[in-house]
Amino acid sequence: MGLARIFRRENLDNYLKSDQHFAKTMSAKDLMSLGIGAVIGTGIFILPGTIAAQYSGPGIVLSFLLAAVVCSTAAMCYAEFASVLPVAGSAYSYGNLVFGEIIGWILGWALILEYVLAVAAVANAFGAYFKSFLAGFGVNLPTAITGPYDPSHGTYGNIIAILVVFLISWLLNRGMRESMRINNAIVIVKIAIIILFVVVGIFYVKPANWQPFAPFGSKGILRGASTVFFAYLGFDVVSASAAEVKNPKRNMPIGIIGTLIVATVLYMMVAIVLTGMVHYTKLNVADPVALALTLVHQNWTSGIISLGALAGMFTMMVTMIYSSSRLIYSVGRDGLLPKFLGKIDHQTGTPKHSLAVITVVIAVLGGFVPLAQLINLVNIGTLVAFLFVSFGIIRLRHLDNLPHNTGFQVPFYPVLPIVSGLLCFYMMLQLPAETWIASSIWFALGLIIYFSYGLRHSRLNDQA
Repeated sequence: MGLARIFRRENLDNYLKSDQHFAKTMSAKDLMSLGIGAVIGTGIFILPGTIAAQYSGPGIVLSFLLAAVVCSTAAMCYAEFASVLPVAGSAYSYGNLVFGEIIGWILGWALILEYVLAVAAVANAFGAYFKSFLAGFGVNLPTAITGPYDPSHGTYGNIIAILVVFLISWLLNRGMRESMRINNAIVIVKIAIIILFVVVGIFYVKPANWQPFAPFGSKGILRGASTVFFAYLGFDVVSASAAEVKNPKRNMPIGIIGTLIVATVLYMMVAIVLTGMVHYTKLNVADPVALALTLVHQNWTSGIISLGALAGMFTMMVTMIYSSSRLIYSVGRDGLLPKFLGKIDHQTGTPKHSLAVITVVIAVLGGFVPLAQLINLVNIGTLVAFLFVSFGIIRLRHLDNLPHNTGFQVPFYPVLPIVSGLLCFYMMLQLPAETWIASSIWFALGLIIYFSYGLRHSRLNDQA
């Protein structure tokens, strides 16, 4: 039974039965808002400038386009999975249904790493940014409560990071209908601010600044693409909401692919205008968009851009906390983590236990732990999931016990899923050695938990 036991596959009907307690309230518009909230953060005001200065020059616009094409291969694989298997848990559940429990666990463990570290890091940054924002109005918070625990620098906790995490958790616990209304409104504000920069900036564009277009050659554009690739990560969180979506067969592919299209257009617009306003050689600064506006004497927009950055971070946290709570719910539903985490509150239709646990973990990490050195672990967690989802399409289409797909299908099968998987593996190889070492420790810990707890408490044991 040994190997066969860890590769047992879950039954789709069991997932559908467990997930039926979720309220199906989300539309394609909500999904795109959720995805854009995760993908478009403060990076849109920073990356187009710094990557142009370091690698691509004005050709950064091609770097963003190329990275989007690479991401689209994985996005289409996610769209097919979400269309055929409308269940909570994203890649974790797909892995369980297609490859077997051990692969599902590894993918779930990778995504826990991605979501928790990403939200904690953004919460920490939100606290620092909000402190500066208040300082602009003459409100100065005590240093002791504005940074992770580091007595040598006089900081003992980031109170703003902790409070914003609990605020978002409170909103999500009230139910998805109300949470999505607030998230949609903030995403609209964020997009409006980005468009404001483009509209204001376009009047100060000097075509001469686009020369030379590719000062570092095609290698620079490719290197820029491999760097900005990670700016698109986050569209995958849309698939975590499949159990709460109206008509998932139609709406899930629209939400996932639509997110990527909108994000690409926004990134490329900012890149074109920014490199047209200021010569790329001057953009290797911490705040290139603010610099560009200052140089053209449009300082009045700087405060609005700061508001956009805060909105970007807020919606990223909403999406990631939401997705992580659904992921933890899914793992608890299957018994691989304590089963109380897999319960849904029948009044609000939310997994309140998993939401509470993940909120405390994120608040502690975001409020007290310096995370700068660990942020690359977010990327490797995501790419592991992308890799298995891409190759999983091939297996998905050959399994007789899963429903025939009458919804979205990946084009150019099987070439595109294979290309997607190989590209994800290539991107993983670009990560530094320290990231591989740290992630190996994380996955080793995950396997210890699986074999010591998950395997013994799996609900598949009841079906043996």
